[in-house]
Amino acid sequence: MQYRQDTILLIDHNPDDLKHLTTTLDGKGYHTKKALDGDNAINIAQETQPDLILLELRTPPINGYQVCSSLKNSERTNKIPIIFFSDSQDQTDKVKAIEIGGVDYITKPFYLEEAVARIERQLELQRLQQLLQQQNILLQNEIERRIKVENALRQANQELHCLATIDDLTGVANRRQFDKYLEREWRRLTREKAPLSLILLDIDYFKQYNDSKGHPAGDHCLEQIAQVIAKAVQRPADLVARYGGEEFAVILPNTNLEGAIYIANKIKLAIRHLELHHPSSDVSDFVTISQGVSSTIPLTATSPESLICNADLALYSAKDQGRDQFIVHTL
Repeated sequence: MQYRQDTILLIDHNPDDLKHLTTTLDGKGYHTKKALDGDNAINIAQETQPDLILLELRTPPINGYQVCSSLKNSERTNKIPIIFFSDSQDQTDKVKAIEIGGVDYITKPFYLEEAVARIERQLELQRLQQLLQQQNILLQNEIERRIKVENALRQANQELHCLATIDDLTGVANRRQFDKYLEREWRRLTREKAPLSLILLDIDYFKQYNDSKGHPAGDHCLEQIAQVIAKAVQRPADLVARYGGEEFAVILPNTNLEGAIYIANKIKLAIRHLELHHPSSDVSDFVTISQGVSSTIPLTATSPESLICNADLALYSAKDQGRDQFIVHTL
């Protein structure tokens, strides 16, 4: 297959041979450049960057091997296919020509149609290789684009997951995540016949705290309380959630009543050590909490709501009995 306007650089020390070959290729529609010596050929190749080079072995003052090596060592010309031609029948010359970077070797005297066919074949291969490289670049760009899109989607999904499961203000789990996690752990521990405990806790006189110190201070108080609870509850399976308003919940899988009481007391002491000043509390100069603790071994005949109900009853008992304490109700 012929491609018009392809540029071919002809390098031959014999002007007659060079003219004859040039006339043939020009007649085939190719654009030709000519050089009678190796040094000039290298300069022309660097300047014009032809599509193919026909290189005679004898190109004084340097030979064809040296010309080829110089072209292959240059970033501007190392991709150009080089066809050697020579009257040498020595197999060593043919092998060396290929080893240093030639794509073909034509022995003189040659039939012009055969030479043209070999030239066209190499130009076709060169064009296909360039097309393949372009396709590879496009493919690589598409792969990189898709990777960026996938990473953006993954990040967006993570952000959506956080929005769906994390309370914006406090950074602990939200009510939706609390409900899902409690249901899941209830089913699991029903199968395993293992204990499950729940703590519901409420900040004492929080409305008065907001009224006296302002809502920004109230929000900051909630953040600090949430972080203190999270630090007190350190097992990966335990879940701290904002249950609503100033109320928090702690789910304690595989934890019996004794363990739940230990955690409730730990939370109580940690919040006392926080020493958040509360000017409108009836029980302390600092922020305190009331807690309701409940524990059970889940059964198929019961539901998580029963555990919540008991913890809630215990919480209200703690409030009725003076606040700043925890009360236990068991199933």
